[in-house]
This record gives sequence, structure tokens and C-alpha cells, in this order.
Amino acid sequence: MTETPWWTPSRHADRRPLLLARNRIQAAIRGWLAERGFTEVDPAALAISPGNEAHLHAFGTDAIGNDGTARRMYLHTSPEFAMKKLLAAGETRIAAFAHVWRNRERGPLHSPEFTMLEWYRVAEDYAVLIEDTMAFLRLAAEAAGTPLLRFRDRTCDPFAEPDRISVAESFARHAGIDLLATIGADGTPDRDALAVQVTGAGITVRDGDTWSDLLSRVLVERVEPHLGLGRVTVLDRYPAAEAALARPAPDDARVAERFEVYACGVELANGFGELTNPAEQRRRFQAEMAEKQRLYGESYPIDEDFLAALAHMPPASGIALGFDRLVMLATAAPRIDAVIWAPVP
Repeated sequence: MTETPWWTPSRHADRRPLLLARNRIQAAIRGWLAERGFTEVDPAALAISPGNEAHLHAFGTDAIGNDGTARRMYLHTSPEFAMKKLLAAGETRIAAFAHVWRNRERGPLHSPEFTMLEWYRVAEDYAVLIEDTMAFLRLAAEAAGTPLLRFRDRTCDPFAEPDRISVAESFARHAGIDLLATIGADGTPDRDALAVQVTGAGITVRDGDTWSDLLSRVLVERVEPHLGLGRVTVLDRYPAAEAALARPAPDDARVAERFEVYACGVELANGFGELTNPAEQRRRFQAEMAEKQRLYGESYPIDEDFLAALAHMPPASGIALGFDRLVMLATAAPRIDAVIWAPVP
């Protein structure tokens, strides 16, 4: 049976209350940011590199010059590189509601084009970003006129204090796995050590699985189903090997200043204490692109301009929040397309 197009008047009438709530939520967050001295910026979407994470897939295009010469470019998967260049240029508090594009992603929680709210604070600890995120979740609930965030049969109270737990603690709690025992003192992961524990936890281990594959499987199968139920979960201190853009934690090189925010079992935000070492960032990008080439037979160029700017970037913290997902939870919408004004066909 063919689904009624979103532009059909009757279907639009059903969707319109959700879309108006989206506008109210966006206005509330914009006001909050302005009151605290954030400058809203609008980075270009076309980029030399769309991002250098192994499992992110971009939309590519050819930019034709006046002389007819083609140059390969990409729609960005995040405004991160451009916004960090602005920090290098001297901005100190910036935010963007940016349209971003990710290929190979479509479903109830994924749209190939979506809106990312990304913001940065210079010379401020990454823990402040958790407070910011909680403020936005509460603003969204208030603007939508609801006391709870909802997704399907799950609810979450954004006004309750969040549960902040490290990735290692979550593995011990929900899977009985000692994650840090599988990571060397310098942050190097030990695949075989994790495989033994994953097998012992009754989770499938395949011959070609890397340490990252196993970590992801445990997260998806055992950890994520428990996150953000009843109250928000902040999953903190990711392993350094899973935080390509974050600086190491000052007290333990095995983990990094990276966290994710979950509500109703849905990942909403991903934050960092930002890495500002160009040489280390290049090494991580190269490792990520080698893994992408191994898995998918392709890789993306490294933005040399970004690495040059990174040398001038001050210490900062930054975070990206899936704005459409936040609207979904605040309006109890069943899927992401329901809260996008004109969804991707």
C-alpha cells in the first residue's frame, strides 16, 4: 500500500502541530543561546572533507570551476571542521543549526538530511556541555507542552537529574565486562582480550571482528537498551580509541573526554573536550580512513586547512545534538520524517 505523500493537505494537517512545536523549540533554544552570549554561525555545507570517521558516509559531488575543471567535494556530515576554524579565527562561543547529510542512513531515527545543533565553548570544561544539553531538553519539553519525552513505549523525565555513567561502568553493569582491562596504558585496545570477555557474556564474536566492532556490539545489544529510561543518561569517558576528535582524559590515557546523551533509549548528543594537537589529529584521521578503506573500499581526503587551523585553536569543548530527534521526543512523533517540514523523498 502506497503511503500518502507528506504534502497531501490532510496529512499535512496532522503533521502541522508537530512542525509548529519544532519552530517553538528552535526559537526557545535560540533565545537561550543568545542570552548567554553565543554567536549563531552558518557554515557552508560543501567541504573538501565531509569528516574522517570510518563509519560515516557522505554525499559527494563535483564542483565545476569557471574553466570547466572538476573538483571533488562533499556535503558535510557535520559543521565541525568549519566551526573549529572559526574558533581558530577568534570566536569564543558559537552555535549553528546546520543542515547535514549522511549517506546509508534511513529509518525511524535517521534521515539522509537532518538538522544538527552544534555549539562550542572556548576555555570551558566539557562538563558544562552536559548542563547545556539538559537545559535544551527541558526547553523542548516546555515548548511542546509536555512533562515527559517519549519514543514509542519509552518515557524520560528531562527535569530529573541525569544519570552520569562511564562507558566502562556501563559495560560492567549491563554486560559483566571489564572494559578497561582490554585497553593498554597508552590507550591501545586489545581485541583478543575483549573477545574473551564478550564470548563469556554470551555475545557472538565473529572472525573478522575488530575491538571496535565488539565494543559496538556490546553497546547496541546490552547497554543502549537501558539508557535514558525514566531519566536522561550521560554515557561518559569513552575509550580513547573511540574518540577520534576528543582529547585524552587527564587522569587516564585509556579514556577520553567524550560523552553521549541518551533519552528514551535514543542517542541525542555527542560531546567532546576537543583535541587541538594537529599531529595527533592527523594520526587519528589516517587510522580512521585506513579502517574505512578496509571496510568499505573508499576513504575521504583529510582537510589540510583544518589541521593548519587546529594549531591556532584554543582549548575548547564542543557538542552536536540531533535537533530533529529532540523534536521527535518532545512531540512523541513516531519517526523523524514527521518533524521535518519537507522530508527527503
